[in-house]
Amino acid sequence: MITRRSLVLTSLLIATDAPLSRAEPATSDDPVAIVTAIYTRVAKGKGDGGGGFVIENKAAKAKYLSKALIALWAKADAHTPKGDVGPVDFDPVTNSQDPDVKSFKVDTEKLDGNQASIAVTLDGHRGKREKPADAIIHYDFVREPTGWKIDDIKGSGDGEAWSIRAMLTDSLKN
Repeated sequence: MITRRSLVLTSLLIATDAPLSRAEPATSDDPVAIVTAIYTRVAKGKGDGGGGFVIENKAAKAKYLSKALIALWAKADAHTPKGDVGPVDFDPVTNSQDPDVKSFKVDTEKLDGNQASIAVTLDGHRGKREKPADAIIHYDFVREPTGWKIDDIKGSGDGEAWSIRAMLTDSLKN
């Protein structure tokens, strides 16, 4: 039986849209969700498709990368002699030439109003990487008017640190 008190309380909760009654919907435009979506796609099937889709063409770059990183990449591509491979000659998303992603773990290193740093730790079907640091990819994000965008991707190969932004910048010096 509905009492007057429960009817009034229920009406008040509905009228005020009390936050206890609903969970906030997750946004697909936050750095963690973006990176999770990328690696969910990368890990599908045998996990050997790689993450080239993030940087494969202008539309993909516009979807994922910051305007500053896109401009730097275009400058580096224009500086590359015709017929040569560009400064990024591997899949930075999987930190490999031969992608192998079985699973991944996403960690937020920093998240504030306009910048974020996200780390992704990869596990492959073929076992662990020789150097554990090589299995961790770091993403620096910036918030632009169109949403969160990747401003740099960093990792290490054979224990040596690399950064997409640094590779592109260095290629302009030659």
